[in-house]
Amino acid sequence: MTDSLPRGRLGRMARLAALGARTGTAAILGRGGDGSALAGQAAEVLGNLRGLAAKVGQMASYVDGLVPESKRDAFEASLQVLRSQAPRSSPEAIRRVVEEELGAPIDRLFASFDEVPLASASIGQVHRARLHGDAGTEVAVKVQHPGIRKAVESDLANASLLEGMGAVFGSRRFDTKTQLDVLRARFREELDYVLEAERLVAFANLHAGDPKIVVPALVAERSSASVLTTELVRGRSLEEVTGAPESLRRAYAETLWRFVFKGNLVGGMFNADPHPGNYVFQDDGRIAFLDYGCVQVISEDRRPHARGVHVAACLRDEEAFARSLVPLLGSRPGRLEELARAYSRMCFEPLFGSPYRITRAYAASLVDEMKNMALAARKVPNAEMFMMPGEMLFMNRLQFGFYSVLARLDVEVDYARVERAFLGAPDVA
Repeated sequence: MTDSLPRGRLGRMARLAALGARTGTAAILGRGGDGSALAGQAAEVLGNLRGLAAKVGQMASYVDGLVPESKRDAFEASLQVLRSQAPRSSPEAIRRVVEEELGAPIDRLFASFDEVPLASASIGQVHRARLHGDAGTEVAVKVQHPGIRKAVESDLANASLLEGMGAVFGSRRFDTKTQLDVLRARFREELDYVLEAERLVAFANLHAGDPKIVVPALVAERSSASVLTTELVRGRSLEEVTGAPESLRRAYAETLWRFVFKGNLVGGMFNADPHPGNYVFQDDGRIAFLDYGCVQVISEDRRPHARGVHVAACLRDEEAFARSLVPLLGSRPGRLEELARAYSRMCFEPLFGSPYRITRAYAASLVDEMKNMALAARKVPNAEMFMMPGEMLFMNRLQFGFYSVLARLDVEVDYARVERAFLGAPDVA
């Protein structure tokens, strides 16, 4: 437990630099064995920094291909704590935030409020509570860490940290300023729980009637800019269901795919933070989706092109797929367009090859191929360069993380059939 959150830009940069020096030296000298000691140091430093620094650790804990395979298991085990058990803020500090934000003593706001959090992550921590009234409804109260806004703003002013995150998403082949602006906008939105509440309701409306998708109900009168209260949902973690029967794992994978891509293609929005802590699995095949802080909106004029790409992939129509990519990517003829088309085709293999088993090797290969494409793009003539739309940055984050989650379920799924059902696309002849 800690309230000594480093908030200033220089202090946060110094700690990141020290961590980078240790990890770099260990890599050069071949020290650290399987990387367990190094991973533990990284988890401690990134967890205490919270904010964007902790998000880097979260991604490294589950996105295949970000950490060398020889050290993957050690980093995944150590950094996994950043998804739900990051350093906590004290009960006194959390109480102050809740009472200041909601304008009343905590015992008037809630019939009970557990001081020990259910989970703590990069932006805030979640507490179990009960509402007043005969029902005594159990709720989850997400409260921002005190000082987190200033800490995040310090990170957003750190161009090298943002560029490093952007490179993970493939932004080095884009216009740097545009991509940094996109990163800053999305991460600032994660600090606005009023906006998150609105998006939670939008996703609930989109998936209303789906028996397998659970969006926790919002408790608006107990929510504010820094406090978000929803119904409490219980279930199992991704790690706990990887050994479930194959039929149940297939049902989970189908539900995950439907939630993500119906959101994209029908709702025009995608939840771009697909880390496993945001999914709660039920034994009857339902999944509760918890976090709506990082949502990228797909503009109205781009949605038909996105749908066209997906429909073509479901129908295994290679020519239509290639045609639909051009307006979606805003590409121009040349080597970069060829690279982008080949990479996109690789990402859509679960639809073209459906039924398809997404593996960790496949998920990691997408990260590797993105890196290779970024290197190859440096040699592309200026006349053939083009600037991809800003939303593609977070689409890459979704792609890498989401496929890594599906790979843990390790099951063959007819993803094209799942999409055709909500797109109204015809079956393959």
